[in-house]
Amino acid sequence: MHGMMSPLSSSARSLNLRLALSPLARQRFLFATLCIVWGVNWLAMKAGVAAVPPGFFSGTRWTFAGLVLLAWWRLQGRPMRIPPRVVRRLVFVSMLLISLNAVIMLYGLRYVPVGLAAVINAGLTPVSMLGFGVAFGLERFRLRQLAAFALGIAGIFLLFGPKAIHGRLDYVELLGVAGIIIGNLFYSYGSVASQPLMRVVSPVLLTAVTNFTGGFILLVLSLLFEPGVGQAISFQWGAAAWAGWLFMVMAGSLGATIIYFFLVRDWGPGRTGMYAFVSPVIAILLGMAVYGERLDIAEAGGMVLMLLGAAVALRRA
Repeated sequence: MHGMMSPLSSSARSLNLRLALSPLARQRFLFATLCIVWGVNWLAMKAGVAAVPPGFFSGTRWTFAGLVLLAWWRLQGRPMRIPPRVVRRLVFVSMLLISLNAVIMLYGLRYVPVGLAAVINAGLTPVSMLGFGVAFGLERFRLRQLAAFALGIAGIFLLFGPKAIHGRLDYVELLGVAGIIIGNLFYSYGSVASQPLMRVVSPVLLTAVTNFTGGFILLVLSLLFEPGVGQAISFQWGAAAWAGWLFMVMAGSLGATIIYFFLVRDWGPGRTGMYAFVSPVIAILLGMAVYGERLDIAEAGGMVLMLLGAAVALRRA
């Protein structure tokens, strides 16, 4: 991968050498790591936004992560080669992936259970990413993908369809759901729009620049306009919020996001987006353990269908 790997990706490369993993096996290992980290991320986000304004919480996270990656890149003696012709697109992608997606989705998460938020994200991400990918000429629609989507959508219906049909979603929760959906659409569009950039910019450098640019824009806007920021600047957030922030920075921003960019480049946005059929299962189980969210037999069947959808998507043609 152009010989440019993050510390996490370098560890995966060393593991590949020791165990003689094929490129496909290595990619699946990275995909599994991505699913686990982004499943736990929902719990970390929920803990953080319960105590800190979402814009400030996310803005500090992404800005710090971007600075760490940029510093590491320079210490490696690698040049900051970003062609001037792609700067505007890079800023645009940064705002979609970080600034807009993060703040809208995190405000929605304040009013939505962890499991429900993860499943909404699961249902929308692969479909929207594939749709944007087809629109940009980066993806072709295949019957195997259709089967994966059908299994995933059936699983989502078993998970939360009965609740919606019987009108048990209150008004505030519906607003939260709308925030999750809108944020996800920004994220999916940004993910697809980022793929052409990786023809001229290393995925690691692209991650560093988008993290810092999107996070800094969000942080500035938060300091200017977000309610409650004055108190948050004291950084007396509590242990749970700080634990969530640290996990999201180290495992999420500095680990899984880099893996994600590599997989988008190598697999395409549609196939990579299938992580959304696996990570919600982890989020649901954590929601049950930490927040007491309940799961009945139908919902358990929905999780199984979601996992089957991911397995079909990853199966080689």
